[in-house]
Amino acid sequence: MKSIQLTLLIIGLFGITANAQDTTVAVGKKEKKFTIIPMPVIAGNPTTGLMLGVSPGVSFINGNPETTSISNFLGAFIYTTKKQLLTSVRGSLFTEGDKWVFTTDIRFNINSQPTYGLSTRSESADNTIIGRQDDGTIDNLFGGPTREEMMGFNHFRLYQTVLKRYKDSRLFYGAGYHLDNISKIDDNQLDLTATPQLLTHHYRYQTIKNLPLNGYTQSGVSLNVSFDSRDNIANPYKGRLASASFRINPSFLGSTAPSSQLWLEYRDYIHLNKARPRNLIAFWTYGWFVTGGDVPYMFLPAVGWDMFSRSGRPYTQGRFRGEDLSYTEAEWRFPLQRVKNKIGGVVFINMTSASSRTENIGLFSSAQFGYGAGFRYMLSEKNRVNLGIDYGIGRNGASGLFLNLNEYF
Repeated sequence: MKSIQLTLLIIGLFGITANAQDTTVAVGKKEKKFTIIPMPVIAGNPTTGLMLGVSPGVSFINGNPETTSISNFLGAFIYTTKKQLLTSVRGSLFTEGDKWVFTTDIRFNINSQPTYGLSTRSESADNTIIGRQDDGTIDNLFGGPTREEMMGFNHFRLYQTVLKRYKDSRLFYGAGYHLDNISKIDDNQLDLTATPQLLTHHYRYQTIKNLPLNGYTQSGVSLNVSFDSRDNIANPYKGRLASASFRINPSFLGSTAPSSQLWLEYRDYIHLNKARPRNLIAFWTYGWFVTGGDVPYMFLPAVGWDMFSRSGRPYTQGRFRGEDLSYTEAEWRFPLQRVKNKIGGVVFINMTSASSRTENIGLFSSAQFGYGAGFRYMLSEKNRVNLGIDYGIGRNGASGLFLNLNEYF
């Protein structure tokens, strides 16, 4: 689920603080400190209609706080007036002394969203359907995508990765299992009886690759390595993350077609004032590549389809997609109080580039940008849990207001 794009109402912005619960549980000689944020969701945008539900956040330390990182999980249970059901549990668990890290991503969504074809080249991305060139793209979600632009589908995801710490370093290595299933695809724009035929990008890609149109599965295993020296994964003030994940999706594990993909990621945090660690430049970049085989359309690398759906402000999830995708974002984070850290702000800019191998459009031959600013209110100073509200602007009038727990990266 893309970070929530609001057009109606956010309830309890500061009242949520009173509902945040810190609970200490003694287990032998250990203490588990829980911070629970029961985030209500009352919001809406033209893609989803009115959204009602809850998106709780949980932070806790599973061991000695001096040697064990904070574990964080975000949940969601949201229903929309366009009959969408958005549910998820995502997060990372650190064991005592960070000896093991368990990363979980579970989702079940009855969903619908616009799809715009492959690459970031304007000539390709600005026409949402093949065969009707006068159909201009509507990126401004406040204005709303037309009903025919939407593609409906059910999505189930089960990702589980286990990493082991190498001795006393901050190097982690391990393996994972990854299952995605897309079913009950309703490609609203597709009309094979029209003259000329109205062919969607999804239909054309799947047909070229000889892949099914109504649903598909990707099931595979991954090999993973990461260096993670961040002092807090929810809201880092220092440290860096460098990670690589190579995923193989063989047919014998249930994949519709055999394939492989590579994920490379780097994050860094640069202080602007050592006396105020919250005054910093945060940097995030990742590359996501199809390295072999045929990957179904909705499983191709796409902006907003990272684990926490954080990339691509202000665009809708999947706005830019391709066999290769590069994403880069820089964000200035700063306090708005002289001494305290309760209230802060951010200014951000990002760039996305995607390829289309079927159209001979290379990665970095084009790029699309987004930028914006936001407000931060720290709900738990001990664990640095932030409530954030951001407004972003992009091409074709794209704009959105985003509500989020924790920093984007």
